[in-house]
Amino acid sequence: MKSYRGNAIAVGLLFIACSAASILSIVPLGSMLDTPVDLAKLAANDNRVVLTALIEFVWAATAAGIAIGLYPVLRRHNRALALGAAAGRVVEGVLVLVATLSLLVLLSLSQEAVAAGSAGSSSAEASANLLLAARDWVHGFVGSLAFALGALMYYYLLYRARLIPRWLSGWGLVAIGLSVVATVYAGFTQEFGFTTVNNVLNIPIGVQEMVLAVWLIVKGFNLSTVRSIEP
Repeated sequence: MKSYRGNAIAVGLLFIACSAASILSIVPLGSMLDTPVDLAKLAANDNRVVLTALIEFVWAATAAGIAIGLYPVLRRHNRALALGAAAGRVVEGVLVLVATLSLLVLLSLSQEAVAAGSAGSSSAEASANLLLAARDWVHGFVGSLAFALGALMYYYLLYRARLIPRWLSGWGLVAIGLSVVATVYAGFTQEFGFTTVNNVLNIPIGVQEMVLAVWLIVKGFNLSTVRSIEP
């Protein structure tokens, strides 16, 4: 009989690492990615850009790892939803890397513009702003929807199967709903990032994920439920 204790600990650690990486990714560059972007300043801080890319790679990998780690347990209750949850967070990870790629392209653009003496030209600034816009849409809208879809499926399965306390999985379902509202609102207003609305509506899922992470590391999955689904 498998307890999936290792999966629980791994997923708990991945939740913490993913949340930390997603928050820390804004630290190295700070306001340097505000529109209009200062290409000369960005080119002079190439190490910070690369550091941001590395942090976002951790974000992408851990996001995918969460649902992959949950899959062996969840598939015993509903294989299709478990696979959908894994796919949703893998897509989120891929989209994070797409946004990272736009940042690295922006760095190359800024370096070329500075070398050519055209860092302040309208064409260079327009290209930079387009890359930033693509990054904002991927992070703040498309990637957030992929995250919400994947999380919705695994929280539903966690709730239905009672693999964790229902108050915790139910909290996750409600919090994901609020996160979707924040994402849709950001899409219509085109106000991405740490706005007041985004912060307020996303705090519940942020706190819930940390509580869930600690629960999985300390308590693991409900063993009676796991035993009941062993073939």
